[in-house]
Amino acid sequence: MPAQAAPNTARIKPLGLADYLQKILTSRVYDVAIETALERAPNLSRRLGHEVFLKREDTQPVFSFKLRGAYNKMAQLSPKALAKGVLCASAGNHAQGVAMGARRLGCKATIVMPVTTPQVKIDAVAAFGGDNVEIVLHGESYSDAALHAKMLEKKKGMTFVHPFDDPDVIAGQGTVAMEILRQHAGPIDAIFVAIGGGGLISGVAAYIKALRPEIKVIGVQMNDSDAMARSVKAGKRITLADVGLFSDGTAVKLVGEETLRLVRKHVDDFVIVNTDAVCAAIKDIYQDTRSIVEPAGALGVAAVKQYAARHGGKGKTYIAINCGANMNFDRLRFVAERAEVGEDREALYAVTIPEERGSFKRFCELIGPRSVTEFNYRISDERQAHVFVGLSTARKGDSRQIAKDFESHGFATVDLSHDELAKTHVRHMVGGRSALAEGERLYSFVFPERPGALMRFLTSMPPGWNISLFHYRNQGADYGRILVGLQVPKDEITSIPKVLESLGYQFVDETRNPVYRLFLR
Repeated sequence: MPAQAAPNTARIKPLGLADYLQKILTSRVYDVAIETALERAPNLSRRLGHEVFLKREDTQPVFSFKLRGAYNKMAQLSPKALAKGVLCASAGNHAQGVAMGARRLGCKATIVMPVTTPQVKIDAVAAFGGDNVEIVLHGESYSDAALHAKMLEKKKGMTFVHPFDDPDVIAGQGTVAMEILRQHAGPIDAIFVAIGGGGLISGVAAYIKALRPEIKVIGVQMNDSDAMARSVKAGKRITLADVGLFSDGTAVKLVGEETLRLVRKHVDDFVIVNTDAVCAAIKDIYQDTRSIVEPAGALGVAAVKQYAARHGGKGKTYIAINCGANMNFDRLRFVAERAEVGEDREALYAVTIPEERGSFKRFCELIGPRSVTEFNYRISDERQAHVFVGLSTARKGDSRQIAKDFESHGFATVDLSHDELAKTHVRHMVGGRSALAEGERLYSFVFPERPGALMRFLTSMPPGWNISLFHYRNQGADYGRILVGLQVPKDEITSIPKVLESLGYQFVDETRNPVYRLFLR
């Protein structure tokens, strides 16, 4: 939901902790919501040396906590207000919560969504709401949709269900904390809560500080969508010019008035995380639960890891709220790729190798038994070769040591592990035409992904053959695919098929492939 929320024009009477405690305890969320499990994360706990628990809001009927607040707001309305209907503006989880609430309460709901909303989310809202829901597509962004929703509110006399800046919505979200304290009666050192507009953390903080004030409540935001952290620091609401779209569930330009008031009073600290850290956290959650959460749903775990590394110690009890699992399937490839870098499990390098006989083989031998995740090269200079290489690493700090090893053996090396341009674009762009590729023949190979298999392939080429192009990327499959350009002496060309067959790998001569001729030759 990458935008500013619609302004809440009704003046909210400040409520104290006792007021919110009462509202949370009397919330009507369980007509539609379930009490989600609080599960220990064994792998994460073992790695961090702390007891880490996951609050599984990703298992709600709409795969998000949002239906708690949305339904509680709607259930508090008078029969007259329900008869007129409700409306909201949303491109995601809040819309699904309102849709389910409308169906359960038997009222009409108008849901305004940007025209850019993915069809899968539009279909989900329609499925949850059925005949009770009218979907209106309006505007290019959430801001446009929210303004249109406010216009419809005045025109039709319907009740606007705010995604976060409403006491009843906040109270509904606060039932998450009520369940946590009921499920874990022992010591809790900190609870980590993702922040978009602030509804979830406001409800959690209000309940926790009313009953267990010794527990720290830690807010988590993306580094490109940190409106709440900035607003708390400034002492007033700050509107962001732009927000990042990766964690769309927390991409809010302007936080709520009431949520800011509660966060300023009751939230102990903030942790700011980046995209790579969130991708790594998605993988961590999968390793412990075999479930895939959306980016916003992994912010809590990303923050636990960062907080534990910063504060050290052992044996603390940390709880992360997995707040949603509405992941776009086509985003999984990006997440898998960036997770390794985010966890420092993959290091990326630009290595300069002399264009002389034996230097390529010497570099491959230096890589040794390390698992190669990527290897890209295109001949471009008569004296030097620039290779883009990715290697699996075992622990943080390995990338720097590997770079030093390369340097000490005469290979100039640049560590690209934290270079955004390299990770996002350049790794996919190494190649192109080369004036030095005269007489090049192109072959594709398929070989089983085994430790050391790639290095054995690279070192098995006859010494007089020059590799002018090389492209490999580990995709996590059983078999790896390599594209190789070879410059072979004229008197050895007829022996190419026999030599390649002796390698024992399936191969195809791609020299006449039109794609090669158009883009690489």
